[in-house]
Amino acid sequence: MTAFLIILIAALFVIALWQISKIVQLGKSPEANGADGEIANDADNNRQGKYMLYFVIAMYVMMIACFIGYQDYFLPDAASAHGAEYDSLLLLTTVVIMIVQFLTQALLHWFSYKYRGRKGQKALFYADNDRLEFIWTAIPVVVLAGLILWGLFSWNDIMDVDKHEDPLVVEVYAYQFGWKVRYSGADNTLGDANVRFIEGANILGIDPTDADGKDDMVATELHLPVNRPVVFNFRSQDVLHSAYMPHFRAQMNVVPGMVTKFSFTPTVTSEDYKSTEFMTEKVRKINEIRRQKSKELEAAGDVALDPYEFEYYLLCNKICGASHYNMQMKIVVESEEDYNKWLETQTTFETTLANAEN
Repeated sequence: MTAFLIILIAALFVIALWQISKIVQLGKSPEANGADGEIANDADNNRQGKYMLYFVIAMYVMMIACFIGYQDYFLPDAASAHGAEYDSLLLLTTVVIMIVQFLTQALLHWFSYKYRGRKGQKALFYADNDRLEFIWTAIPVVVLAGLILWGLFSWNDIMDVDKHEDPLVVEVYAYQFGWKVRYSGADNTLGDANVRFIEGANILGIDPTDADGKDDMVATELHLPVNRPVVFNFRSQDVLHSAYMPHFRAQMNVVPGMVTKFSFTPTVTSEDYKSTEFMTEKVRKINEIRRQKSKELEAAGDVALDPYEFEYYLLCNKICGASHYNMQMKIVVESEEDYNKWLETQTTFETTLANAEN
């Protein structure tokens, strides 16, 4: 691969030099160019004008084909309370951009063809038009102002972690290369923590002198009760990470030396999300690909792939080191009853320290 990239760069460099030499040649006087064909004529202009039309048509055909061909890669409906508004804002922004892009690119390429150079034809110098300039200035201002205001109100609402009543408080702890979760226990209050306290069984650096931390529980899976607000406190042990939960439209940087926060309310359990038409079809397609791959592996004497099953996941969205791709943790959204049953199986920090001493 390295050799291929070197050859490709060398080829592009040679092409660039060739193009520069042609530009230099074009900069010479017509007498110096003579009859070598470097000066554009009507046939050249006609051909280049048609190329502009062909290009814009091909661009839109490929764009539409990509939207259709890659629709399986789009995220399904959001599984959080704020996700629907987030998706609506993103969709409206995309639609506005696509409309403007279509109009401007279509006009640009059509005018390039329509007003292509012809022998004896001179360009018209059009000084100004106050009404036209007002229209094309006012419309973008109004549209952008509307999008920005909607975005600001949505952002402020999403980022307001104090708006929830009786939220579940959870800490998400990042390190190279994995995640840990700390639950706040019966008092729903996380104990103080600092990386300087990390030692032995105290893997998250919980302050052993803080009474609020004695009932905290550390887990390797993130379990959340459905329809209950959750406030996340994010902490990093080493470098900058980013907690990314795409199905909940949630992401927050995890910064060493500080606590960042984000909150959302999960609205769809893991089991319900698995049974949606979109996800059922997607899992079927993935497993069909895996079956074909497994046949190839078995023929080569390797182990076949296990069937794929959908789960919510917490991912790292920052390139934080060589094993960054391994930073993922399963998220389980379940009923309040099932969540409480699972929580009862977890060990408190106080018990963990006591067991470590024995």
